[in-house]
Amino acid sequence: MQNSVLVAIAAWLFPGAGHALKGSWTKAIVVGGVVWTMFAVAIVSGGAYYPGLEWEEGQLLYLLNVFARLGNVFGAMISWTLSMNPPPNVAEWATFEYGGRLLEVAGLVNYLAVFDALGFTGGDEE
Repeated sequence: MQNSVLVAIAAWLFPGAGHALKGSWTKAIVVGGVVWTMFAVAIVSGGAYYPGLEWEEGQLLYLLNVFARLGNVFGAMISWTLSMNPPPNVAEWATFEYGGRLLEVAGLVNYLAVFDALGFTGGDEE
């Protein structure tokens, strides 16, 4: 696949898809597996319900949270949909805050995967 715009958009929307479009199946499986595993652990930990900061409390930190979560667009849509109806005792979970941070890290790792799919990292191709 030579269309770098399509590869970048696919990789950003769905982790591993950019590498799959390029035919790098091993990287696609590893990237997709890592990002989606982090995402799943974050959701099970209650990360989708962790509010982080509100806009009024700190605009920069709020924007960084949104930017990080949008690294995995499909995952961000799932987590924001889940956050609309939180369980009543979710704030009591010991993993509540860790899950929120793990969602952010999963998105940031996917940004790196997008750059790798575009060939900006200098790694060897399969």
